[in-house]
Amino acid sequence: MRQVREVVQAHASNPVETVKAAAERTDEIVPVRSHDGVACELIHVRGSRRPRRGPVVLVHGAGVRANIFRAPVRETLVDYLLRDGWDVWLENWRACIDFKPREWTLDEAAAYDHPRAVETILERTGAEEVRAVIHCQGSTSFAMAAAAGLLPRVSVIVSNAVSLHPVIPAWSHAKLRYAVGMLRALKQFYLDPSWGKKRVTGLPALIRAGVDIVHRECENDVCKLVSFTYGAGFPALWDHRLLNDATHDWLRDEFGWVPISFFDQITRSVNAGELIPTANAIPADYLVQPKTTARFALLAGARNHCFLPESQVRTHAYLRANTGRTDHTLHILPQYGHLDVFMGQYAATDVFPLIARELAAA
Repeated sequence: MRQVREVVQAHASNPVETVKAAAERTDEIVPVRSHDGVACELIHVRGSRRPRRGPVVLVHGAGVRANIFRAPVRETLVDYLLRDGWDVWLENWRACIDFKPREWTLDEAAAYDHPRAVETILERTGAEEVRAVIHCQGSTSFAMAAAAGLLPRVSVIVSNAVSLHPVIPAWSHAKLRYAVGMLRALKQFYLDPSWGKKRVTGLPALIRAGVDIVHRECENDVCKLVSFTYGAGFPALWDHRLLNDATHDWLRDEFGWVPISFFDQITRSVNAGELIPTANAIPADYLVQPKTTARFALLAGARNHCFLPESQVRTHAYLRANTGRTDHTLHILPQYGHLDVFMGQYAATDVFPLIARELAAA
C-alpha cells in the first residue's frame, strides 16, 4: 500500500475526470416505506453500460447520507463498482440527514429499514441475491439484521469500521459517560456537526465555541465538530493528508443531525462488548446463534479514532466461531482511518480493488 503523503498532492484529484464520471451515470430515486412505516429511499445508480453482475447495496453510517460514497475524488466507490459491472444501489435509511430529525435505534433500522430495502432491490431487479458494502452504524444495524436472520438473501457483506462488537478509544468512553446524560438533562436531543456552517444560539453555540478552542487542526468548523461528535482524534474520522482540498470543503454539507438515542445505545453496547438491542425490535439473544449464511469481509483502518480496529477483530473471531463457515476475512488497512476508506484521494487504488474482490468472491 502507498505510504501516506506528508502533504496533499496538488494533482490528487482531476475535476475533469470527476465531472465526466458523473455525466455517465444517472440516479433513479426509489421511495421505500420501512416495515414500521418510516419513509426511506433507495438510489439506483445507472452507468453507461448494462450491469454484468448482480445488485450491491451501499449503506451509510449515522448522521450522514448515501452521498458519503460519492466524494469529489477522481474515482468514487460508486464509479469503481459501476466500472466493475455491478448494479449499484445506495440506501438512505432512517438515519439519513436528508430526513427530518427523529430519535432512532440500531435495532429499529435492523428490523425495519434494511430488510425492506433489500426486498425492494430484489423485487425490482429479479435477482436471487444482494451483496452489500456497509459502513459504521449502517454496518452495525445491517450486521444485526443479518445475525437475526432478517437478510437471508444477502450473500456477501463487506463491512467497514465496526460490526457487532464496538470498541472505542478511552477519551470516547469519557465523552459518552458524561456528555450524553448532560445533553439529555439540558433537553438537547441531538448533536449536529452542521452547526459549524450556520448561525446557532444557546447550547449549540456553546458547543461550537468549545470545540473551536480544543480542535485547532484545521479551519473547517464542520470537520472539527465531526471529530467532537464521533471520536477521539484530531481529526477523528480521517487523516487530513488523505483528503484532497475539494473533499475537505465538500464534507461541510455531508454531516447533520444524530440523535442522543443512538449514543445511549452505543454506550450500552460498548459497555457490554457487543451490540445490544434497545427498542425490542430484535430479540435480545440474537447473537447466541446467528442466523445468517452470508460471508463477511471486515475492513478496519489501523488509524481509526472512532471505532478501534479491535472492533472488527472481535467480530471476525465471533463469526468464525459461530456461523459454521471459516471463510470470513479481516483486513486491517495500515494508512487509513474511518471514512477516508471511502473518501480518501488514493482509495480507488488502495481500497476499492479489495472491496471489489471481496464482493466478487463466493
